[in-house]
Amino acid sequence: MSKRIVNCSITGSIHTPSMSPYLPITPDQIAQNAIDAANAGAASVHIHARNPENGAPSPSLDLFEEIVGKIRAKNKDVIICLTTGGGMGMTVEQRAAVIPKFKPELASMNAGSFNWGLFPVAAKIKNWKYEWEKPVLESTKGFIFQNTFADMQRMLEIMNENGTKPELECYDVGHLYNVKFMQDTGYIKGRPYLQFVLGINGANAANPYELQHMKMTADRLFGVGGYEWSAFGAGKEEYPICIQNLFLGGHVRVGMEDNLNVAKGVPAKSNADLVEKMVRLMKELDFEPATPDEAREILKK
Repeated sequence: MSKRIVNCSITGSIHTPSMSPYLPITPDQIAQNAIDAANAGAASVHIHARNPENGAPSPSLDLFEEIVGKIRAKNKDVIICLTTGGGMGMTVEQRAAVIPKFKPELASMNAGSFNWGLFPVAAKIKNWKYEWEKPVLESTKGFIFQNTFADMQRMLEIMNENGTKPELECYDVGHLYNVKFMQDTGYIKGRPYLQFVLGINGANAANPYELQHMKMTADRLFGVGGYEWSAFGAGKEEYPICIQNLFLGGHVRVGMEDNLNVAKGVPAKSNADLVEKMVRLMKELDFEPATPDEAREILKK
């Protein structure tokens, strides 16, 4: 199969405005970045919202509604994948509030708890644009990203009730076993759609060995052909992991949630820059980006 899904994660909640002047933070910027990424070849766009006043991650349903509305006004085809990552102290219902509100085709579902250590980044930045950035990054030294079995069960119940397919974010090998348990107990319907998230401090590294380990483990758990998957590496490992995953048979994810540079020392000015590079590399290797409708067919199997 030469057709592969290109996912694009537009802004996320990891990077802060001080890290790049191009990071989209307003609803207009996030929506336009998503539209441009879709026009560049992304079949799916992964959406977070941010406070337009200071760029802080936000769970505001009003902001999500504005972003989704602006995307749909100009592009009715692209698959919209909404985040349920939430923030510190939020309940599952608060994190999942976007699901019953918008009933998206896809939504992220984090497949396990782990240490989320963004604090080393804080030491590298000298000039901060907003007061919230440094304390939030430093606080992750003592932060556990909680996704217990109870949390996952409730999240999947909400998705099943609203016809939303979970994009299962797997940051480590143990998360694959969690997904298998959820499938065996009936919370995951049909073929799982896995997203291998590699390179987060506190979880699995982004290198060829760990990607292969994730793939081999998934093959053992779900059977070859028994699941669909995508992968990416954080930061400079984004494209190396994506390219390797193409040859393993999987899909790819790029975007400014994961990586701010289009090349070494060259900041991406938009998410479209990152998608265009991914599509160019794919075509050089005889792969083709799937259209949104082709992606829907792939994920339905």
